[in-house]
Amino acid sequence: MAPGNEELENIEPREDLPTERLANARHELGEHNGVNMSIEVSDTFVFKNPENMGKAFLGEVGPETGTYIYSRHYNPTVLNFSHQLAAIEGTETAYCTSSGMAAISSVLLELCKNGGHVVAAECLYGGTYALLKHFLPEKCNITTVFVDITKHEDVEKAIVKGKTNVLYFESISNPTLVVANIPELSKIAHEKGVKVVVDNTFAPLILSPAKLGADVVVHSLTKYFSGGSDLIAGAICGPKEIVKPLMDLSLGPLMILGPTMNPREAYELSARLPHLSLRVKKQCNRAMKLAQRIKELDPSLRIIYPGLKDHPQHNLLDSMRNKGYGFGALISIDMVTAEKANLLLDKLENKYNFGFIAVSLGYYENLMCASGSSTSSEMDPETMKRLGITLGLIRCSIGYLGTLDQKWNQFKNAYKEMEE
Repeated sequence: MAPGNEELENIEPREDLPTERLANARHELGEHNGVNMSIEVSDTFVFKNPENMGKAFLGEVGPETGTYIYSRHYNPTVLNFSHQLAAIEGTETAYCTSSGMAAISSVLLELCKNGGHVVAAECLYGGTYALLKHFLPEKCNITTVFVDITKHEDVEKAIVKGKTNVLYFESISNPTLVVANIPELSKIAHEKGVKVVVDNTFAPLILSPAKLGADVVVHSLTKYFSGGSDLIAGAICGPKEIVKPLMDLSLGPLMILGPTMNPREAYELSARLPHLSLRVKKQCNRAMKLAQRIKELDPSLRIIYPGLKDHPQHNLLDSMRNKGYGFGALISIDMVTAEKANLLLDKLENKYNFGFIAVSLGYYENLMCASGSSTSSEMDPETMKRLGITLGLIRCSIGYLGTLDQKWNQFKNAYKEMEE
């Protein structure tokens, strides 16, 4: 293989892979048989038969019969896109939200009533951590016990049968990139009658949590599904018994609180699905190559990337993943101190054009942030220290713009200059 060649891993031909499921899903044509589905922007829908309005509010007719009430309830364009996401994740159904946090909070409010109990991974996106640690206990009387998700005995002890409603974790944690053993954790939870909710934002296509035992899969579609950092959206994928009640006219969190998706964004995201796999494969492949080269450049540097064989859960992820999509497109680099991290970030962005200092991920250009002072700053210092989130930990979302060698030389030159 020539130096710098970004040859992609072969995809195993299987009908149950996400891209195959998407290709086999029903393709909704446009209003006049156009190849693209129509955008239904109406907020309200007309009933030709006045009796049907009453039936719709009683739940006797609905989207399954082509009946819609109001777009905060169900919207045809959003529903069509949601069906595509359900196909990708291999779930019975799905529905989309206005953001990833809307998806997470809505499903937790559905599964946990007043006085509910959650067991969650201690390492989570800062917004999710704040939701579980502060917002839900104070506003909704829903409490959370945080555990090391890799210590299954601790998880089992924390789950109280008859009390705990949800086991919540990220398939690959933000920003420490710990990989959860989804089959084993799901087994532990289900033995005690607890639902499993997995945030799969870091591993779209790479992992299929529902196929591995999870009950619900949530996404921030803002990231890889968008790919352009130009919209905010989320999704809830799971069985009808969990997703449908989200739209209940009296108690449904999505219906009552209203964080549903705009149909224009649903259309926009749907149009990006066909090349999602191309983007993810390219980004993951480049992340692997960059992680290997950074490790060779300075073996003393703490590099966290699940594709490296010295990652604690490398073999676990390899056993669970859908072959052909890689090991993820995020790399965490520990510069230990904020001063060193900021110096490197400054050179990477402002002198060598390696990427942008910005939160979020999934963009076509590299995005970098010091997680301890940004996306994980909701955590207290003791928790961050225990999790290994130093103020010098840089989370890099690897894009696909330019060439591998170009981006590598930019990183190498910035790092060497910083070390001088």
